[in-house]
Amino acid sequence: MQYSRFSLALLLAAVLSSTGCAYRYYATQLKPLGEDKQGTSHKVADDGTVTFTQGRLDVSLRPMTDEELNRQFSALSHAGAHSTNPYTFGDSKTFRTDETPQRFTVFRLKVQNYEYPKVFIDPAKIYLTTSNGRKYYALTYAQLRVYYRRYMIGGAETNTEYYVPGNENEEQNNRETTLNRTLFPAEQIFSAQEKEGYVVFKPLAPDVDQVTLHIPDTVVRFDFKGDPSEYIEITAQFGREIGRQFPDGRKVAMDEK
Repeated sequence: MQYSRFSLALLLAAVLSSTGCAYRYYATQLKPLGEDKQGTSHKVADDGTVTFTQGRLDVSLRPMTDEELNRQFSALSHAGAHSTNPYTFGDSKTFRTDETPQRFTVFRLKVQNYEYPKVFIDPAKIYLTTSNGRKYYALTYAQLRVYYRRYMIGGAETNTEYYVPGNENEEQNNRETTLNRTLFPAEQIFSAQEKEGYVVFKPLAPDVDQVTLHIPDTVVRFDFKGDPSEYIEITAQFGREIGRQFPDGRKVAMDEK
C-alpha cells in the first residue's frame, strides 16, 4: 500500500511537471521606489541609492546584490562550499538546481555628517517592514557569529578539493574578521566625519514585494551631559518583482495573475 501511494505521488509530480502546473517562486533584486514614494527629504540616484538629507547630514541606503558582494570580497567568494564571504554563499551551488541561493538581505549604509557636532545610529535598532505585514530586524555581529558557528561543528565536507582538516576555525576567523571590518559600526559620527558599512537581514520571504527600511532613534543632538536630546527617524522605500517561474522558463509576475 505504501509503495502504491509513493508511486502515485511520483506519477502526479511527473504529470504536473509535464503540463506546466509545477512552478517555483522567483524575486528580482530590490530597487528603490520613486522619489514621490520616498518623501521630500529623499533623493534616488541612478545606482539605486536612496539618500535622506537634513541640512548637511546625508544618510544613504543602497540594497546590495550577491554579485556585488562577491566582487567586493572576491578573495573570499571562490572556494565553493568553503567560501568565507560572510554575506553570501560565494560561488557554491545547491544540489539539483545548480543555483546559488541568497544568504542574507544586505544594505550598504553611509552617513556623512557635516551638520551636527555628532550623530549616532544604532544599527541593532534598524528594521524592515513589508507591505504584507512582515517585520525583519537587523542582525547583529553576535547573531551572525552564532549563525556561522554551526559550520564548525560536525559539518565539515571532506570530499571537496578545498577542504583541509582543521580549517573550520580559520574559515570562522575569516568571516568574523570581515564582519568586524565591514558591518556598520555602532559609533558616534562627529562633525566632518563619514562612516559606512553593511546592515544585514534574513532573506525576504518569497511573497514580499515592497519593504520600508527604518532607522529609528537617530540621535542628532546631545545635552550637556552627553545624553541624547533630539531624535529623527529615517526611512527608505524599496520594491521588487515577485512571481512564479515554470519548468519551461516562463515567468508570471504576481500582479499578472
